[in-house]
Formats: sequence, C-alpha cells, structure tokens
Amino acid sequence: MGRAIIRTRDIDARSLVTPKTAIAGSGRRCFGAPILEGLVMLRSKFIQKIKNVFIGKSRDLSDQNLFHKVSLIALFAWVGLGADGLSSSCYGPQEAFTALNGHNTLSIFVGLASALTVVVLCTSYSQIIELFPTGGGGYIVASKLLSPASGVVSGSALMIDYVLTITVSVASGADALFSLLPAWQPWKFWFEAGGIAGLTLLNLRGVRESVMMCLPIFLVFLATHAFALVYGIATHLGGLPELVTATAGEVRQTQAQLGTWGLIFLLLRAYSMGAGTYTGIEAVSNGLPILREPRVATGKRTMNYMAVSLAVTVAGLLLTYVLFDVKPEGAKTLNAVLFERMTQGWGGWGFAFVLVTLVSEGALLFIAAQTGFLGGPRVLASMALDRWFPSRFASLSDRLVSQNGVLLMGVAALVVLVATGGAVTLLVILYSINVFITFSLSQGGMVRYWWQHRNEEPAWRKKLLVNGVGFGLTVFILVSLTAVKFHEGGWVTLLVTGVLVGLAFLIKRHYENTRNLLRRLDELVTVADAPVAGESPIPSKPFDPQARTAVILVNGFNGLGLHTLFGVIRLFGTLYRNFVFIQVGVVDAGNFKGASELAHLEGHVKQEANRYVEYMNRRGFHAEAFTARGIDVVEEIVAVAPRVVAKYPNAVFFGGQLVFPQETFLTRWLHNFAVFAVQRQFYYQGYPFLILPIRV
Repeated sequence: MGRAIIRTRDIDARSLVTPKTAIAGSGRRCFGAPILEGLVMLRSKFIQKIKNVFIGKSRDLSDQNLFHKVSLIALFAWVGLGADGLSSSCYGPQEAFTALNGHNTLSIFVGLASALTVVVLCTSYSQIIELFPTGGGGYIVASKLLSPASGVVSGSALMIDYVLTITVSVASGADALFSLLPAWQPWKFWFEAGGIAGLTLLNLRGVRESVMMCLPIFLVFLATHAFALVYGIATHLGGLPELVTATAGEVRQTQAQLGTWGLIFLLLRAYSMGAGTYTGIEAVSNGLPILREPRVATGKRTMNYMAVSLAVTVAGLLLTYVLFDVKPEGAKTLNAVLFERMTQGWGGWGFAFVLVTLVSEGALLFIAAQTGFLGGPRVLASMALDRWFPSRFASLSDRLVSQNGVLLMGVAALVVLVATGGAVTLLVILYSINVFITFSLSQGGMVRYWWQHRNEEPAWRKKLLVNGVGFGLTVFILVSLTAVKFHEGGWVTLLVTGVLVGLAFLIKRHYENTRNLLRRLDELVTVADAPVAGESPIPSKPFDPQARTAVILVNGFNGLGLHTLFGVIRLFGTLYRNFVFIQVGVVDAGNFKGASELAHLEGHVKQEANRYVEYMNRRGFHAEAFTARGIDVVEEIVAVAPRVVAKYPNAVFFGGQLVFPQETFLTRWLHNFAVFAVQRQFYYQGYPFLILPIRV
C-alpha cells in the first residue's frame, strides 16, 4: 500500500475531518443552509412535475415486464422503422420522374428497376439481420467485417443520414401539406422548425409511445394510397396495350435523338436520382435491439412488410404518373397533381379524398422522421461505447431513451433546416449520398464475409449473390449520384462526413491515451490480488458501527478505486476502522438489451465490490459493500447514501478524481467528473465528502 502515489495539495487532511464534523447530518452547516436546501428541493420537485407532464414518469428497471413494454412487434416496427422507407415514395419517384426530362413513359422501366432494387436490398439486409441478431446496422457490419476505420466512416455517414432523414422528411411533409395551402407558404419554414421540435419532445418519451401515436396516420396513408393505385390502374386497364405501344415508340424516338448510350445514360440517371426511395431500408437492421423477441424473426418480418409496401408503392406511382399524364404544376408535388387529376368529376368526395390523402402523406413524412430519432441515437451510442464519440451518448434517461442522442439529432436537424432553407431537392441529394456510403460498405462487408466462410456455409453462393448484387447496385448509385450532383451540393455532405470522421478519430485517440495512462494505476490490481509469502489474515476487531467509517465510491476493482482507498489510509492512518464501498452498475445502451443482461450487470457489480471487502477483511478491518443499478450514477449514489449513514453514523465519503497532465476543453467534455456532482448533492444533505485528486 505504501507504493501508492497520490499527489494532494499541501493541506493537513486530518484537520478537515474531526470526530465532531465527521458525523453525517450533524456537521456544521452555514446559517441559512436549511432554507437553501428547501428551495433546492422545491425547485427539483417542480422540474420533476413538468418533466412528468411532457416526457413521462421514470421507468422501473425492476419491472419484470419492462422489455415487453418498451419493445416493438413487427407491425409497430414497420411504423417506427419502416415509415422512412415507405414515405420516401412521396419524393423518390418524383425525383426519378422529373430526371427523365419529358420522356415520361420511360419511367415504367425506372419503376421496375426501383422495385427490383428494393427487393434486393431488403433481402440482403435480411441476411445481415441473421448474421447480427443483436443489431447489424451499417456501423457494426463495417466494423466487424471490414475494419474499425471502415466502421467509423459508415457510422459517421449513417449519423448524418439520420439527421438528414429528420430534415428531409419534415421538409417534404411540409411541402405536401402546403400544396393545399399555397397562400400560407411564408409560414412553412416555421411550421417545419416546430415539427422538428415537437418530434424531439415526443421521442424523449420513449420508442413505443412515439410509435403508438403515429400508427393511425400510417394506416390512413396505406389505405388511401392503396386505393389510389388500384383505382388508377384499374380504370386504365383497357389502355395498357396503347401504353406499351407508346413506350416502345418513346424508346425508339429517344434512341434516335440521343443514341443508344444516351438512352441508357438517361435511364440510369433517372434511376440514380430516385435513390432517395431506398434510404430507409437500413433502419430495421440497425434497430433490432428495440424489437420484440425473437428479434431475428421480428426483424425479417418487418423487412418483408417494408419490401412489399415500398416496391408496390414506388412502381405503382411511377406507372400512374404516366397513365394520368402528370406534369409539374408550380409548388405542388407530383402526388398532389396525380390525386387531383384522378378525382376530377368526383365533386366534393374528390376534394375530401385529395385532402385526406395529402394530409396523410404530410403526416407520414413527419412520422418518417422517427427513423432518424430512433436510429441516430442508437448508432451514436454504439460508437460511444467503442469510444469514437463521448461516452455520455451511451447513457439512457429515466425513460430508457438515449436522451443526449435524441437532443443532438433534433438540434442538428434544425441547423440543417436553417442552412438549406428546407429545400427538398438539395436535401435529397445530401441524404442519398450518405446513405449509399453506408449501404456500399455494409454490402461489401457481407460479400467479404461469405467469401471467407464459403467452406463453412452450404448456401454461400446464394447469399454471396444477393449481397454481391446489392453491393454492385449501391456502389453504382453512390458513384453516379456523387458525380452528377457533386457541384450541386454533393461535395457538402462529403465534406461534413469527412469532418465528423476526423473528429471521431481525435476522440478515439484521446480515450486511447487515457487508457494507457490508467494502465499504470491498474498495476495496483495485480499487487493487491497477489498473495504475500507467509501472509496470514489479520484478526479483525469487534464490529462497532459507531466507529469512524470511510465510505469510498468505486467503479470496479481497478487502479482508480485502489488508489482512492490507499489515499485514505495514507492520509488518515488508522483513524477509520470501518470501510464501506459503494458501486453502481450503470445501465446504458450497451447492456440494456434484455433481463439477462441486467442480471449479469448486477452480479458483476456485486462481485467487483466484494473484492474490496475481502481485501480489507484480510487486513483486519470491517468492510461492507453497498451496490445499486440504475441509469444515473449520481442519483443512485445519492439514494444509497442515507442507508449507509443510518448504519454508520460517523461516516465520511471519499471519491477519487483523475487529474490529467493537461486539462483541456476536450478532457472536460469527454469525461463526466461525476464525483463533483455527488459532492454538490451531498453538500445539500450535510454529508461530508472529500475528493482525492489522483494524477495520471
């Protein structure tokens, strides 16, 4: 123990804690402290009531049905995670159709190619779900199957994609709604900003709650669009032979004007411009942890729902555009023009149908922003657990939501909205490029995996073919979209993604340097565990709860905890006869995956804390461990403290805090400094608390 090196200020620590002031609750407090404490408690209760109204009450981690309550069945997952894919039919087909520059009948080929692409991508992501049953988003797939650096690129692109998902969905939804209200166009931006703020607040309540509120709108969208497509095609069945003839004539005419390669280029350009159609497909594989058990079966069922609904809707819309000879009309969306032409002669019923259909489109696009709020924080949490981003983004709120991630997604979406003015065309370009970076890396990783495991997987050829075709399609769309739209805003998304990747590597380097510094502290663990030759346990003195007690906050049997313990002994000698160790198991995005994970966490925390108890018992001291499990380490420590003080009235609390060689804004941002928050809370409760600075 004498080898523990702890540098403190030149203060006689014994003078800070005397037999009188060490008694918790009776320490000398300044005049007015009770009033201050009362005001703080009133403010805390008021804030808690406001929070309960808007966000909801805290969830109970001990609830046996907790995971059943917060998980999603396939239908709800289709709404929460699949709405992005289905809602892309509101702008993806329009972008492809207008890219044909008047050669409208050729959109039939684009529609068939788009439907086939949807099926291929959904099938390939079903294979990713099977291979990564705990969640196989683009970050995880690229990290595991390619390299950690590839994973960072994929994850960074995916995070920006989710931010753009929110912005483009809200902006496109506002376009659909304001197609009915052209005189209100000046208010559209404020409506979009309010929509993002409202969705941020809604998602702070929880995944299931936000999805349940969106279900009716989703069903109305399905019903109205299914009816419109069936009606539109059924009323033109007799004209389909003429359409085939007109399409063949269009092919010959375009070939004569542009040449064979010009025709091919026109079709491929329109196909790639509709890339926004496929942007929501990845969300299901990334969101597996929030699905109902069995997750793989639920995820694959959700993917099937998405594939059928999206493929039919996209191909059907492009076909009905041709059947009703749809052309752009001012600020109206092509879907608005289509539905108005379709309902001509319906009278008041026609207006009502168009109104309900367009309102459901706009509302569904707002719902599609849910994907960004569900998927973005999850990717951020996964990268935070791997130390590519600040660890605080892996924390959960008392509603078991990645609150920091949700807030970041909302703020970033507002920034993008302001920067682009809500221009859907520009947003779709930025959006599509980033999502296809992730698509390409994921599919490339799967291709590599099947080739490397061809001797172990009997059906490797079939699976390699599916992911290989998916890889070819996604790379083609990425390259062509970037080349065509590079000077129209494509360079912006590449630049922002590159900056985010660079920031991730900078943060990772800091955490790696910190880990290397902590290795010197962790050398004490081997020293503490190693038995000394001829050492025998020291008989402990009779247990006296009234004796002076040192209560030490620890986080595992590690160098930091041992240095704190040895620092107390070094500073106070034999002043303390009892030692109590408090350890909290933090429930975060990494271990909140099921009841078994939480039980494992609880057992691990008790095991680590008991190692301190055994260590001190062998040296003749009475020792005890108090453990807890929760989402906020400060709240749990504050909750445990009264139990400790009730049993050990003469308790003094200690916590160790790392002191870095050079403290910067980055170190303050990347580390939570929880002991200072605990010290503030204990100040109001009258518990003496000392922080031991530990230099690394």
